[in-house]
Amino acid sequence: MNKYIYKIRFTLNDRHMMQILANDTKKLVLMVIRIAILIGVCYVILAPIIGMAVNSISSNADAHDPMVYVIPRNPTWERYELVIERMDYWGTMGRNLLYTFALTGIQLFVCSMVGYGFARFNFPFKNLLFGCVVIMIVIPAHTIMLPIYMTFREFDPLGIVSLITGSSINMMSTTAPMYIMTLFGCGVRSGLYIYIFTQFFRGLPKEIEEAAFVDGAGVWYTYFRIMLVNAMPAVVTVAVFSMVWQFNDTFYAKLFLISDNVVIGKKISTLQATISNQDRIMDLVVQELYLNAGIILVLLPIVIIYIVLQKYFIEGVERSGIVG
Repeated sequence: MNKYIYKIRFTLNDRHMMQILANDTKKLVLMVIRIAILIGVCYVILAPIIGMAVNSISSNADAHDPMVYVIPRNPTWERYELVIERMDYWGTMGRNLLYTFALTGIQLFVCSMVGYGFARFNFPFKNLLFGCVVIMIVIPAHTIMLPIYMTFREFDPLGIVSLITGSSINMMSTTAPMYIMTLFGCGVRSGLYIYIFTQFFRGLPKEIEEAAFVDGAGVWYTYFRIMLVNAMPAVVTVAVFSMVWQFNDTFYAKLFLISDNVVIGKKISTLQATISNQDRIMDLVVQELYLNAGIILVLLPIVIIYIVLQKYFIEGVERSGIVG
């Protein structure tokens, strides 16, 4: 009798161990698959950037050597030295960052205020206006580029300008159109930012505002000192999005003919011609090495900003409900 009991116990223990082993094997396989997918995705995204970084420090001999694939044999920093000089890198980057931060600050102020209004207040045509915000996200800017261009080419809202000065104002070749559009909530991706703030404020408990109102706080005090402070994840998310898109925008910069000395991204498109004309470098392969160095220099500030704000950026995306 005892022999059969021991045999049954041994069989049960054996099955339990086999089940544990199977579960561990399944987890290991799934982990390996996840790691392989992540490595594949990272490679697809980072491979072009890594390639540009490697090419930017390659010598002329490395560029024409078919045996050099990833690691250059004779690395050099001369590409960066010449590109910094030809692009007036430090001066242009400073002006571009100032321009970008100014537009970002305006977007944070305007879009957060509009999003708070949609989330907390009821007013006539609220759903219709929020539908217009969604349309701003969906409609490509290229479809309305002509009326936008004509609006600022002959800027005369309601005929007031021509009534005062006798003619409309030509705002081309200035940054004024970008500031005006951003101030009125029509800047680069402003519809998306309003949507993010609206979703975030809807997720905050109303008891926070009610407690502030009971203590005698007004609407503006509650918004700036309480609600906006609690919405810092959304603020950081929008700030990162806005800085990246404003910094990389060349569509509106070309549409409004904004100077290359303000938008450094426009200088990338003419860098090869500049290197060819001023330095008499006619080899197209070598010209691409200088172009790669210029692209890396332009990308560097945004990469640093994202790395610093990554934690808050991910938290803001999760809490605002943005997917896809």
